[in-house]
Amino acid sequence: MSRIVVVTGAGSGIGKSTAEVLREQGHTVVGVDLKGADLDVDLSDPDAIARMVEQISETHGHVDAVVANAGTQSNTSLDLKVNYFGAVDTIKALAPLLAKSDNPRVAVTASGASLQPTDYSLVELLLAGDREKAVAYGDKLAESGPQVGYTNYSASKRAIATWVRKMAPTEEFAGRGIAINAVAPGVVETPMTKELLASEEGRKLALGTMPAPLNGPVKPESIAHTLAFTVSAENRSMTGQILYVDGGFDSTEQGRGADIWHEPRHIDNV
Repeated sequence: MSRIVVVTGAGSGIGKSTAEVLREQGHTVVGVDLKGADLDVDLSDPDAIARMVEQISETHGHVDAVVANAGTQSNTSLDLKVNYFGAVDTIKALAPLLAKSDNPRVAVTASGASLQPTDYSLVELLLAGDREKAVAYGDKLAESGPQVGYTNYSASKRAIATWVRKMAPTEEFAGRGIAINAVAPGVVETPMTKELLASEEGRKLALGTMPAPLNGPVKPESIAHTLAFTVSAENRSMTGQILYVDGGFDSTEQGRGADIWHEPRHIDNV
């Protein structure tokens, strides 16, 4: 049966591939991006998200699934605004339209960066929903340069993965039949990484911090097919999962290794 699926970040990379896979499966896709999609929306702006939902409601009346894929890696507070708040705000704003579906589903694109060292104080501000303090904190990190500023990215991805797990068993989601999962890519072949991966030096740099022992950098299509399953009607029981589609990074010593049955905050030495 054809479903209506909202895909953010649909203008390129993983989002574009996901939209293509879903359309090939016969579904109606509402692609969202800053430009080059069905709806041009700045997901760092809550008011723009509200207008987007109004448009979708007027056109379709309901949605069956949301793939909150849009993301940035600017090493500034923009990462917090888009990767965390943009995803959460989009999902919550579309919840009334999801509630009209017989099989509502949500998927989020997290990242293998969620396993990297980060600033847990910033993660806690994000999870508390304190946008003003989180952005101010992120701005201070960015002032110290891109290496420290990268914490904005890793914290945004840790926070969104944590939020997915927190929300999954709640009345708001499980109680309404909404399965919510995240897919966490490692190094992906996208327009954003094309130049980096083109050189041997760049490839070693990327895979040195996030190794992919199985087949190297991941192709967007692999992630797209995983996202497509998580938001399908056939996915009736899987929820709250972070699916690492990363060529094996999660299972290496630089990820979580073989032992995943412990408190993840050990990564940050807190």
